[in-house]
Amino acid sequence: MHVSKFYATVQLRMQKESLNRQNIVACIWDFDKTLIPGYMQAPIFQAFGIDEESFWKEVNALPAIYAKRGTRVSCDTIYLNHLISHIKNGDLKGLTNQRLRELGSELVFYPGATELFDHLKAIPGSKPEYRKHNIHLEHYIVSTGIAEMIRGSAIAPHVEDIFACEFIEAPLPPHYSRQDELPLQVDFEISQIGTIVDNTIKTRFVFEINKGCNKNRQIDVNAHIAPENRRVPVNRMLYIADGPSDVPVFSVVKSNGGKTYAVFNPSSDAEFAQNDALLHAGRIHAYGPADYSPGSTTAKWLRMHVRQICDQIVEDCEHALSKNMRRAPRHLHEADEPELGQSKQKPQKELF
Repeated sequence: MHVSKFYATVQLRMQKESLNRQNIVACIWDFDKTLIPGYMQAPIFQAFGIDEESFWKEVNALPAIYAKRGTRVSCDTIYLNHLISHIKNGDLKGLTNQRLRELGSELVFYPGATELFDHLKAIPGSKPEYRKHNIHLEHYIVSTGIAEMIRGSAIAPHVEDIFACEFIEAPLPPHYSRQDELPLQVDFEISQIGTIVDNTIKTRFVFEINKGCNKNRQIDVNAHIAPENRRVPVNRMLYIADGPSDVPVFSVVKSNGGKTYAVFNPSSDAEFAQNDALLHAGRIHAYGPADYSPGSTTAKWLRMHVRQICDQIVEDCEHALSKNMRRAPRHLHEADEPELGQSKQKPQKELF
């Protein structure tokens, strides 16, 4: 049998034994203060003439106010409710998902961010051994921010999927299932929250990527899937984020063999100190400035570890190949005859 045909046969057998080749590297990114210097909601406030500082001051006070009323709210996502309050009050009248996507185009990224995404994706094609095993890299964004704004940003074409908060514009009315024809709504406007992502729920999306739920909606994130059948093992993930609020994901990724990296605004001593504390607490592997230009420490660290993960995939694939490969038959010569007292090699039960 020709070598290439034999290799293909073994690869096919390996694929049958496992649901996935597990040849994917996943870079999972936070968004606010990781890829951009501030918060993505800034263009909303600028467009509608709302004082940004005042908005966030009110948001930060809301959990304590509601707690006094006996209601527990999420500190990470209560800002969504406050945005809707502004819409109902008229300050954000007419805000739609389409408008959010348009405002997302105004977001300004840290230096080199979009270019680094492409550079990292190119690494699996840079070596013959990587191409041999069809290794490729996917970028994901998991954020407590607004999905539509990320979809409208310059980074969107470079990512595989976006997991973030979503709004509903025209919620279906009660008893809609009994109606033959639903009323046509002319004035679309955000009125409800569709998806909430907080810093703990972020871990759910890590496991969705891990199990391949985002690629096959038939797979439930809570379903039991054996490690060898998961689409992207956690030890082939890198998680990049900005600080203490990302500890849940840092912990999940790092404890399962993935790589964790924190970034800080180069002009902020406080953010530098936060990242240093995360390193000493064992939450992250390393940290560096949110500068993604080719010569930066951060870009070098990420490129190095993507290559290391690719090397590990090659090693794992070659090991699996050798386990599934038996020695080929060959012509025997006198020199191959065993010496007296040595047992002859047992015949192979099958050739291929």
